[in-house]
Amino acid sequence: MREKVYLAGPLGFSEAGQLFHQRVLSDLSRLGFELLDPWALNESDELAAALAEPDLNRQRQRLAALNVQIGAVNVEAIDRCDWVLANLDGVDVDSGTAAEIGYAFARNKRVIGYRGDFRFSCDNLGSVVNLQVEYFIRSSGGTIYRRWSDLMHVLSE
Repeated sequence: MREKVYLAGPLGFSEAGQLFHQRVLSDLSRLGFELLDPWALNESDELAAALAEPDLNRQRQRLAALNVQIGAVNVEAIDRCDWVLANLDGVDVDSGTAAEIGYAFARNKRVIGYRGDFRFSCDNLGSVVNLQVEYFIRSSGGTIYRRWSDLMHVLSE
């Protein structure tokens, strides 16, 4: 049975992020992992229609209902996964990603972090990212990789 990996991260919010996300999907699929990708799991005509809704009050109502569904889908996917790969890039770790890391830790899932972003984004010089996020990752049995090639090398072994 293939290991199931939940992909936590904000890559779907930008064009550049989407391009790197395609690489992540390709590389991990090539290594034989089953990917639980929240961007794909939550893609729907209903969401596209809500985002295109011209009436902002109606859009807000439609999205509020969908947000509950999206959150539940992501929780269920984390519950089903064997481990989580969290993208930690950005000026600060994305708040949704941080929440997913905390939830995964509470569910005894190993979390592996990737931060290719070289900007300083931590509480002090003793950490790579927010110290609580880093604590959850390391205490889960995971680590944080600073180069994609290093992470791919470890996963391929």
